[in-house]
Amino acid sequence: MPPTPSEPCAIIIFGSTGDLAQRKLIPALYALAREGRLDPRSPLVGFSRSESGDGAMAARLKAAVTEAEGGTLPDPAAWEQFTRRLHAFQGGYDDAESYRKLKVLLDGLDAAAGTAGSRLWYLAVPPSAYAQIVRHLGAAGLVPRGTGHLARGWNRVIIEKPFGHDLPTALALNDEIATVLSEDQTYRIDHYLGKETVQNIIVLRFGNGIFEPLWNRRYIDSIQITVGETIGIGSRGRFYEEAGALRDIVQNHLLQLLALVAMEPPVANDADAIRDEKVKVLRAIRPIPRSEVDRYAVRGQYGEGTVRQEAARAYRKEPNVAPESATETYVAMKLMIENWRWAGVPFYLRTGKRLARTATEVAIQYTKIPHLLFQNIPAEQMRPNTLVLRIQPDEGISLSIGAKAPGAEMEIKPVDLDFSYERSFGDHPTPAYERLILDAIRGDASLFIRDDGVKSTWSVVQPIIEHWQSAPPPVFPNYASGSWGPAAADELLARDHRRWRNV
Repeated sequence: MPPTPSEPCAIIIFGSTGDLAQRKLIPALYALAREGRLDPRSPLVGFSRSESGDGAMAARLKAAVTEAEGGTLPDPAAWEQFTRRLHAFQGGYDDAESYRKLKVLLDGLDAAAGTAGSRLWYLAVPPSAYAQIVRHLGAAGLVPRGTGHLARGWNRVIIEKPFGHDLPTALALNDEIATVLSEDQTYRIDHYLGKETVQNIIVLRFGNGIFEPLWNRRYIDSIQITVGETIGIGSRGRFYEEAGALRDIVQNHLLQLLALVAMEPPVANDADAIRDEKVKVLRAIRPIPRSEVDRYAVRGQYGEGTVRQEAARAYRKEPNVAPESATETYVAMKLMIENWRWAGVPFYLRTGKRLARTATEVAIQYTKIPHLLFQNIPAEQMRPNTLVLRIQPDEGISLSIGAKAPGAEMEIKPVDLDFSYERSFGDHPTPAYERLILDAIRGDASLFIRDDGVKSTWSVVQPIIEHWQSAPPPVFPNYASGSWGPAAADELLARDHRRWRNV
C-alpha cells in the first residue's frame, strides 16, 4: 500500500547553502518526495545570502544529494520532478525588505500550488541568527501567531540546536521567540529523538508487559548512557571552541535519552503528555552544587593516539583550535533522580570524541540475585543481567542472561538474547531528519523540545558550566585518541564500586 502524502505546504529553509541543509535536509526532503510521503505540490524555497538562481541551486543540491546517496542518484526521474519545486531566494537575514519580497514570492506559490498559506520554516543557520529571523518573520506578517495547530494555513518554525549557550541565554531566547511565535508553532529539534531506536524506548517500556514492572529502583542497580565517537572535531574547530562536549552532547542528546528512559508512563500517546513526563524527570534530577561538581562530573580532552589503526592528532592541533585550549571533548557524570521510581539509582552519562569506538547505547544493569544458590560458581560467572538498547550502530536490543554451559559440571556462561532492526525488519531505519520533518508537517511535536524542557536541561548542566569556567581545567590533554577517556572517568565509577561497560 503506497504511503499517504503529507498535506501540501511551502517549505522554506534559511541557510540553504549551508552544511546542514546540503548534507541532511535536502537529502531528507528528496527521500520523502521519492517515497511519495511529501505532497508533490509542496514548493521548497532556499533562503540564503548567496544563492544565484533556481538552476544553480538545483545543480548544487543535486551534487549534495548524490554524495549523500553514496555517489549515485538513485532515481533521476524523481530528481527531475523534485527540481520543479525548488525556488532560490537571495536575501539578508536582518534585511526587512528581503522578507517583504519573500512574502510576495510565497503568496504566489500558495496560489499556484494550493498550499493555502501552510508553511514550514526551517532555521538551518548559526544560533546568532535565530532571534533576528523570527523577529523579521513576525514583522512581515509571515507567521501569524497561534497558527501551529490549524488544519489549513498553519505556520511552524523548526529551530536547530544549540538553543542558547547556557541557562540565561536559553531563557532569553525563549522569551524573545515567544513574542512572535506561540509554543505550538515552535519546534526545537534534536535529531537524536528522530532515531528509530530512541523512539523504541517508549515502545519497549510501555508496549511490553515484562519490562515496565521491573523498571524501577527495586530491580535496577544502575544505568549507563554512552555517546562515543571515533571522529575528532574535523572542520568544526570554531564551533567546538565555543561549545565543547557538555553543550554539544550532554545538554541535549544525553539528557533527552535519560528522560525517555526514566520518565513515568504518559497518560496518552501525544506530544504534550510525553513531554510532560520528560520534563518531570528532568526537574527531579538532584541539582549538583558548584562546590561538588568535581565529585559528580569529569572533563577530558583528547591528545595524540591511534584510532582504527590510523594516527590521530591532538585536539589542540586541530584547525581553528587555540594551542592551549581548555575546551572539553569528553564528559562523564553521575546524576541522581529524586523520585520514588529512581531513588538511589545512579545514572552514569559519558560522551567523547576520538574514543575507541563509535557507539550510542543505554545499558540498564539489574541488581544481583539476592541469594547465591550456586555456591561453587566463580563470582565472575554470576554477572548481573543487563539490558542494552543500541541506538547506533547495529540498532537493536540485547538482554544478557546466565545459562548453563553444556557438560557434566555446573558452569554458568553469560549469553545474549539479541534483537537487530536490520535482521528483523530488513529495511534500514528511517533517517532521523526524514521522520522529524514529516512530523513537523503533520503537526506532531512529540519528538521536539518544549520551552520548559529547554529550561530543565540547561538547569542540570548550568552549575557544571559555571564551575568549569571558574576553576582551572585538568592538565590537558588527559586521554589518548583511541582510548575510552581519562582515568578520572573510571575513578568516578570506582568510588561507587562500579565500572564502565565494555561497549
